[in-house]
Amino acid sequence: MSSHKIRVVVVGATGYVGLDLIKILSRHPKVQIKYLCAQKKLGKKIQFFDKTIKNKKLPKISNIKLVDWNEVDVLFTSLPTGQAQIISKKLIKYNNLKIIDLAADFRLNDPKIYKKYYGQKHRSVNLLKQSIYSIPEFVKDKISNFKIISCPGCYPTSIQLPLIPLLKNNLIKKNNIIIDSKSGYSGAGKNLKKKFNHKNLFSSIHAYGINKHRHTSEIDQQFRKLNKIKINYIFTPHLIPTFRGMLSTIYIETKKGIPLNKIYKYLKKYHKKNYFVKIMPINRKLGTENVLNTNFCEISICRSNIKNKLIILSAIDNLIKGAAGQAVQNMNLVFGYNEKLGLN
Repeated sequence: MSSHKIRVVVVGATGYVGLDLIKILSRHPKVQIKYLCAQKKLGKKIQFFDKTIKNKKLPKISNIKLVDWNEVDVLFTSLPTGQAQIISKKLIKYNNLKIIDLAADFRLNDPKIYKKYYGQKHRSVNLLKQSIYSIPEFVKDKISNFKIISCPGCYPTSIQLPLIPLLKNNLIKKNNIIIDSKSGYSGAGKNLKKKFNHKNLFSSIHAYGINKHRHTSEIDQQFRKLNKIKINYIFTPHLIPTFRGMLSTIYIETKKGIPLNKIYKYLKKYHKKNYFVKIMPINRKLGTENVLNTNFCEISICRSNIKNKLIILSAIDNLIKGAAGQAVQNMNLVFGYNEKLGLN
């Protein structure tokens, strides 16, 4: 464990995720925020963008060109797709620098699939081998070996935390999985109105990305790693009229003779040492109320009205466990700290 404070740069500091990241880092006992970078409003205090950030001694917004990379341990990038690839290519020469990306730039191992889903050529293909796709609960013992830590998307986080253990242990059927996910509109970022133009945007529920949501690419990738049998699922995301929070409702079919109780006990045992994953009592109705502004994921397994069919509920805060909190959890693991540090 390092004795000095982790010296941090946040690039993309003024977006929703960047601001939540700064809130967490500013109260982390082992972090020193050296630079907060953005392209606009240079020279402004971070409180200009979010008055709830209490630390008044944080650096003012500056251009990334002013950063002295010799005095930085971690770069957090919360930028539009493709930008972290350009920055990482320039900074890879700094041996002691870790890059934690909160966008999709290093989530996909195959540059062809990246281009298919994101509509642009990957600019740092040679760096993919130095990156790891990191839901921390699944890669705790591997993460420190990589230069670039790629934080998963919010939807895939809520989906994989319950499903990966069950699929890995062959407890559920690998076809006809239905995933219905709902997210607060902060998940679309500050350019929400440019991405969604349906009427009553802030007072209606809206399905989108049907059969083509970008996050299916990383779900596909991680499912393929489990075994050679293709896992068939349907995923439909929805935007709901609340700022933050995410609930995934997952419909599964168990293998013959495997009761709900066994599924519950296995999932509880699997996540026993994963502090931020809470397996709730069987048939517990849940929403996002308990996980808002936390790094927790609550999971409930419920009976359905059809034999051998179960319903899994998985709730997270899309901006915290789905982004900023998970990034800090990854940072803690990289530097040998308790993963809970700064996140309670």
